[in-house]
Amino acid sequence: MQGSLSHWLTAWGYHPTDTQVTLIALGLIFLTTIVVHLFLHYGVVRFVRNRMQKIEYLFLKLLSESRLLHQLVFVVQGILVGVQARLWLAPGQLLDVLTVIVQVWIAIYSLLSLFSTLNILLQWCYQRQVATQFPLNGIFQTIKLVASIAVVILIVSALMGRSPVFLLSGLGAMTAVLMLVFKDPILGLVAGIQLSANNMLKLGDWLEMPKYNADGSVIDVGLTSVKVRNFDNTVTTIPTYALISDSFKNWRAMSESGGRRIKRSINIDLSSVRFISEDEMKKLARSRLLSDYILKKSQEVEQYNKAQNLDLSSALNGRRLTNIGTLRAYLEMYLRNHPRIRQDMSLMVRQLAPGSEGVPIEIYAFTNTVVWVQYESIQADIFDHIFAVIPEFGLRLHQSPSGHDIVALSRHLSVVTEQAGKNIV
Repeated sequence: MQGSLSHWLTAWGYHPTDTQVTLIALGLIFLTTIVVHLFLHYGVVRFVRNRMQKIEYLFLKLLSESRLLHQLVFVVQGILVGVQARLWLAPGQLLDVLTVIVQVWIAIYSLLSLFSTLNILLQWCYQRQVATQFPLNGIFQTIKLVASIAVVILIVSALMGRSPVFLLSGLGAMTAVLMLVFKDPILGLVAGIQLSANNMLKLGDWLEMPKYNADGSVIDVGLTSVKVRNFDNTVTTIPTYALISDSFKNWRAMSESGGRRIKRSINIDLSSVRFISEDEMKKLARSRLLSDYILKKSQEVEQYNKAQNLDLSSALNGRRLTNIGTLRAYLEMYLRNHPRIRQDMSLMVRQLAPGSEGVPIEIYAFTNTVVWVQYESIQADIFDHIFAVIPEFGLRLHQSPSGHDIVALSRHLSVVTEQAGKNIV
């Protein structure tokens, strides 16, 4: 083709040398490349992107916001430069150098185009909530890694002028080194497949892993790491393989169940536990929640004592109602009538083993919401009510002496000592 270019120039009355013909050919290639670049980037691509942004399809909008179209245009430009070089330049070192540059150019922008395509697909899957149980980010990162290695091999083989098979044959001896270098990606890929196959983790799950101080929502499952946005808005990065080798807690089942557990105790002062009197029983019977219980239980106790013909003048004989047992019955009825407590899940009020801090009464129930703020509000309202009604049963909450209690006791002892001194005088 360079000979045809020389003949054309000669026909126009210009007799160039071979060097001048080569420079003119390079100029034509450069000029054509600039014209094509301006036409494609500022004409075709801009027009196509504007049209895509007006369409409601999410994939096209993501495509218009990415660099994929520009990168594809660069690939096309590289192909055009390669075609022109073969048309306008004579075989030789210059053509070989330009061909290698074009091959490297096309390989790089083809790789970038693949990266952009994978990023668009990942964003589309996330926004459409498609296959969120699969570690798509890790899979796409694996594809990027493999593609990058392949492109590097192609570029090196092009620069060396050797076949890629020659380089691949030499990689067998470097397998151990490659396994060491890419240990984390390989382990991460295996872990990602296991997490997906066993449905152990997906985006949006509430993950708790104290070893890594992680307690929050999973925002990214990558090839080598998993990112967790904690509830204090910090981000914890966990090695993907650690989720297979170590234990972690996934709260997804709780979220899907629609009920979150309340499991909290109050400590009753043991010295306040006693039998309730008739007057107290009549007072408690006026409660809407306790009336049926008091009536049924008192009749049961009375029938038992009569049947046994016991001497009730001693508190050691017969059966009697206790204030702590009546409190448990009241709290259970209160929870069973609470509009924000799930009645189809476990619900009980139980007494735990007493200790130095009194006897614990544990509330075990499930709210009808898993939203954190609402859950905390419901739990606080329940225990606010419990703290307020405990004195109605003649009970006291156990509380370690505070500074105020010690000061009050010391003042009381001072007054007692002063009065004793006056009496002695």
